[in-house]
Amino acid sequence: MSSSRLGSRLAACLLNISEARRKHIVENIANAALGKNGQKHPEVSVLNIFSDQDYNRSVITIAASVDELGNSVLAACLEAFQSIDMQVQEGIHPCLGAVDLIPIYPLTNVGVEECGAVARSLAENLVRHIPGCSVFLFGEAHLPEKRTLVQRRKQLGCFTRRDFSALEPDLGAAPARRCGLTGIGASPYVMNCNVTIDSQDLALGKEIASAIRGSNVNGLKGVQAMAFPHEGKIEIACNIESFEDQESTETSGDAQYMAYSVFGDQFSYVSPHYIEAQIKKLASDRGIGTIGRALIGFTPQECKNCAEYAIKKSIGEFWKIREGVFM
Repeated sequence: MSSSRLGSRLAACLLNISEARRKHIVENIANAALGKNGQKHPEVSVLNIFSDQDYNRSVITIAASVDELGNSVLAACLEAFQSIDMQVQEGIHPCLGAVDLIPIYPLTNVGVEECGAVARSLAENLVRHIPGCSVFLFGEAHLPEKRTLVQRRKQLGCFTRRDFSALEPDLGAAPARRCGLTGIGASPYVMNCNVTIDSQDLALGKEIASAIRGSNVNGLKGVQAMAFPHEGKIEIACNIESFEDQESTETSGDAQYMAYSVFGDQFSYVSPHYIEAQIKKLASDRGIGTIGRALIGFTPQECKNCAEYAIKKSIGEFWKIREGVFM
């Protein structure tokens, strides 16, 4: 299959695993996505690895042809479940599973519905291959309701860290203590953007997070936000959802909303720069400053561009060279 054809049907997975403190484990999981026994798959690339020591959580960005992505992510998950034990896992960020979250996003000439089918097939394979693996579905993989990740997490009490045995999965038996519960689904692209405020006051951080949350009055559309202690300060951790926008056009980096298209569908999302500015204002109103912003991985456009380049050039370990290519 030619690279030009491959480049026209790409999808990505932002694999969230509950490990960051053992670098070799994280890299072994990433490398497992690329192929077996040193044979790298030309249609797959690991674009980025982001690890946070305090959270003890890593996000591995895997891009591939949509036909190969499920197999690649499955291989990474098999490695992760062998290496991560939720019975001894510790970290500030709430999590339910050794492999905590597997979202599938369309990049080029692939619809979100097809990504949902990839996610459902992956869920079935995980339960089949991993004893004790249990799965909940969200988005386009959660049929027929198609409840969002936020809705499913609230259903399951994901942020109250309940006893695993009390959780009811969509696939698999009751969660095993070692594996925990894994969320698998598909949706338009979701970014992660974290802004640190110069304070140790968690209550104040929660107040700011609540103010920008999209579900609240005057909040930012598509933004989910929580506050966590992080490296001696408070971090406002944001998920930035893409939403359908029939009238969207390409926008500049200074705008509140950024726009892009996938497979003829138009999407928009709140600019990370705008989120940082809003948090900075809210913090300033309370007499404190901000320290910095971290974008976990890519914007949708960056992910698409990097995926097309890496797969065209057969660069499996793109994460090792990305600073010199695009950033």
